[in-house]
Amino acid sequence: MTNKAAPEEGTLTEKAAQLLQREILQGVLEPGARLAVIDLSERYGIGATPIREALSRLTSQNLVAAVGRRGFHVRGMNYEDLHDITRVRFLVEQEALRLSMRQGGDEWEGELVASLHRLQLYVERAGSNFGAGGEQFDQLHHQFHAKLIGGSGSPRLTELARDLYNQAYRYRRSNMRRLIDAEDFMQMHRVLAHAALSRDETRALELLHEHLNSTLANVYPDRERP
Repeated sequence: MTNKAAPEEGTLTEKAAQLLQREILQGVLEPGARLAVIDLSERYGIGATPIREALSRLTSQNLVAAVGRRGFHVRGMNYEDLHDITRVRFLVEQEALRLSMRQGGDEWEGELVASLHRLQLYVERAGSNFGAGGEQFDQLHHQFHAKLIGGSGSPRLTELARDLYNQAYRYRRSNMRRLIDAEDFMQMHRVLAHAALSRDETRALELLHEHLNSTLANVYPDRERP
């Protein structure tokens, strides 16, 4: 007999995961907060089983921590965690960027230029408040970084990069509040895009390393950069 409930349950799990991820990334659910299945089920109007599956999914993405019998908690934030995210993110994105520069064609170049243009327009319109743009800003920022490595031809590298981007987002929100120079922000992205489009691997990878580590330096200015 076919299980007709399975597709609906899968859809509810996806919805629960999206709601949880959004509230964790936006800081609505704070680091260390307990994630009780019953409370979340009432909060989102979704059954307990999809909620548990969503929590397990976000645990694998390192946004949620499962602590023995204490259940689920929002993963904490500290320097060591961001340092590790940044280190692994560079390892993943440098390979994806290298592959993109070697085999990315006209479509990759066009999408990267378009994503940079959309980000530029948003920042110009928002001015010094661009960092407070919330979801709209981060969507455009994420699109740029996704397109930068989008010519790699590797779905796994793309997926890993996306998960690591999300893990760094909570820290980046703190970083963005400190940024008020829109031109400096855009220049950082323009030179990175230019180096990638010019297929200058050495320069592009140096700029990528500097860019990814800027969050670590800005959020934890008293700690030595890796």
